[in-house]
Amino acid sequence: MSDTTRTYEATQQNNNLTAHDPLEKDFSNGNGFHLDGNMDSDQALRRIRTAGSISISPELFEKIYLSPQNKVSGDLRKTFGNPTPLALVGFLLSLSPLSCDLMGWRGAGGSGAAGTGTYYFFGGLLMVLGGVGEFIIGNTFPFVVFTSFGAFWLGFAATLQPLYNAWGAYSPNPAEPALGLATVGFQSSFAFFQLFMGVLCLVYLICALRTNVVFVIIFATLVIGFGLLAGTYWQLSNGNAALAGKLQITAGAFTFITCMCGWWIFLAIMLAALDFPFQIPVGDLSHIIKGASEKAKAKEQYSA
Repeated sequence: MSDTTRTYEATQQNNNLTAHDPLEKDFSNGNGFHLDGNMDSDQALRRIRTAGSISISPELFEKIYLSPQNKVSGDLRKTFGNPTPLALVGFLLSLSPLSCDLMGWRGAGGSGAAGTGTYYFFGGLLMVLGGVGEFIIGNTFPFVVFTSFGAFWLGFAATLQPLYNAWGAYSPNPAEPALGLATVGFQSSFAFFQLFMGVLCLVYLICALRTNVVFVIIFATLVIGFGLLAGTYWQLSNGNAALAGKLQITAGAFTFITCMCGWWIFLAIMLAALDFPFQIPVGDLSHIIKGASEKAKAKEQYSA
């Protein structure tokens, strides 16, 4: 028998596995290809599928899905791709340029109006699609976060569009709708939108304490950033343009920190998704703050 034939037979019989329990054999007993003589084809296929399934640690799950691991019915997480990076791309490619606009880098400004298209098709579209993907695979927290921010970007973009008459409604002269941008009514009203986005991010910040350190920093800086933007518009309504400018620059600085953390976590997720030989830390917190169900299970085991 040639060496090639011996090598082939050794490979087919999986001699590197246990002698009495190989994972897969490619021989026939007259009924087709089986794992052994006592197993039919359907059983063989189920065995192979089971062996091919992958179980990930709670820490890795939290990193790639930005949510503590939860139990859901079905195998949708194995069927569909991870939607989290898609939503992050939409968020980062909207907020990163806007942060630079708010800080006035290289003469940028105009409340980020140059990025209106980006807010629609990156911030709005990609974040809503990512959120729906999280909904499908049963991740409630990322679903709510991504879809709510997708709606924020769509609303922000619509406010910048003359078509929706958001600021034209405040103009003292209907023939010149742009005058509404400088009115107390518009500026004070728009400030409340920023304020309550900050309140929403505060809720997300509390929830993120069970995810990771980077996610916590993202929401903490967003809370501050939205608060500063609310102050910016209120100071504009007071006629204090100098202070408003300082608040806007500071808001841009905090949201820029948000973006840097976002780019970090995006890189971490992509490296994990592609099974890179090295990973970057995100500061897992899921093992520090235990879930209610986990505590109840531990209590039952202790009582038993």
